[in-house]
Amino acid sequence: MYKLKLAIRYFLRRRITAIAVAAVALCVFIVVVVMTVMNGLVSEFRSKNHNFVGDCVISTDSLVGFPYYAEFIAELDKQQFVAATSGVIRSYGLLTQPGADWNLGIEIMGINAADHIGATGFAKTLHYHKFDPENAFIPAYNPALVGCVVGIDLMPSSRDRSGEYYHSQNPPRYELIISCFPLTPKGGLARAGTDLVNTLSFFYSDDSQSELVKVDGKMIYVPFEYAQKMCGMSGETPRISAVHVKFTDGAALDENCNKVRQMWRAFVEANKDRRYASLLENVSVQSWIENRRSTIGPMEKEQTMLILLFGMLGIITVFVIFVVFYMIISHKSKDIGILRSIGVPERGVVELFIYFAVIVGAIGAGIGAAAGCGVLVKANDIEGWLFATFKYQVWDRSIYAIGDIPNKIELHVLAVIMLSAVAASVVGALVPAIQAARKRPAEALQVNQL
Repeated sequence: MYKLKLAIRYFLRRRITAIAVAAVALCVFIVVVVMTVMNGLVSEFRSKNHNFVGDCVISTDSLVGFPYYAEFIAELDKQQFVAATSGVIRSYGLLTQPGADWNLGIEIMGINAADHIGATGFAKTLHYHKFDPENAFIPAYNPALVGCVVGIDLMPSSRDRSGEYYHSQNPPRYELIISCFPLTPKGGLARAGTDLVNTLSFFYSDDSQSELVKVDGKMIYVPFEYAQKMCGMSGETPRISAVHVKFTDGAALDENCNKVRQMWRAFVEANKDRRYASLLENVSVQSWIENRRSTIGPMEKEQTMLILLFGMLGIITVFVIFVVFYMIISHKSKDIGILRSIGVPERGVVELFIYFAVIVGAIGAGIGAAAGCGVLVKANDIEGWLFATFKYQVWDRSIYAIGDIPNKIELHVLAVIMLSAVAASVVGALVPAIQAARKRPAEALQVNQL
């Protein structure tokens, strides 16, 4: 009991302990705020990528695609662990408008809207058809026209600096001309001579805001059958680029992806003697994480680097605690000598200063965590005020696909940060405490030590 009482007394009477508390509090404050925001950004980014592709993707990198997909989709639809499937055509093309003198390189995605909204989060990205996403390709101004859904960042003047996208009450009438090179199953150009390109006109029916920069700035969605025709994948042996699969709720991702892989291997083996069986060999079955690894990976590496940087910040905190405790202990030689002379063992002296370090760490961590949580709760209000007053934003929303600043506080992360701060305080105090405990009573009570 005397150890705790003395530790509290030292904490209250030594002003220098305020430096140690401030160092711990500042460190915890920075880590809580930055880690919460970074974790939120990574979590949101993963969720957006998951919504874009669904749970599992059966795809090929070749623009030629692969055949016999309808048979495999039929097999998938019979499985209890499969909730929905969507066949997709993906290719590249050029976009222009009637009478325009410009061309823009785009990515084309051909989908069946009704299927795709079941297999992915496509419905959540729409604006004008948010309540009837199955009709995404039907222009409201003329249902007889063939519509297309445009990545929202392809729209002219679609976003202001505050991050808000402009939408008129009704979709504007835009005619868009899309051209691409159709390919044969062998990878050659499907059309000879000077007329090598397939060109079709579509009319703007909606836009898609996936909040993925590379998608929203390049992608145009068109009806599946039109994309298949443009890309040369229709005909006697229809081909496709990918099949997106959504599993039933609660289904294990890796386990079910392995089931799909086994089904695909069996399907390839059963069709190995068919004419275009070689195209099936280049098809891969991936979970959404594997499929989007090249997109998600860099951001996760940044998160790891940030954790390492905060580890270095923790080392600085340990050093500050070390210096403060060394100074305190150097001025407490009399107390140490008296304690040792009345029979307090070395371990007791060490424990006394460890208690002291725990108090410093706990109070500093508590102050830092409270301040960090307070800032996080008001983060978006603070940024809103800064933008309204000084036109300043943490992220320029006209450049970055970020909405509100993530400020969801995860209690387990907060607990780990606070416990780490207390541990850092103990580590910083350990060496001075051991040095103090090893002092002999006669040495500690010398006049020049008092």
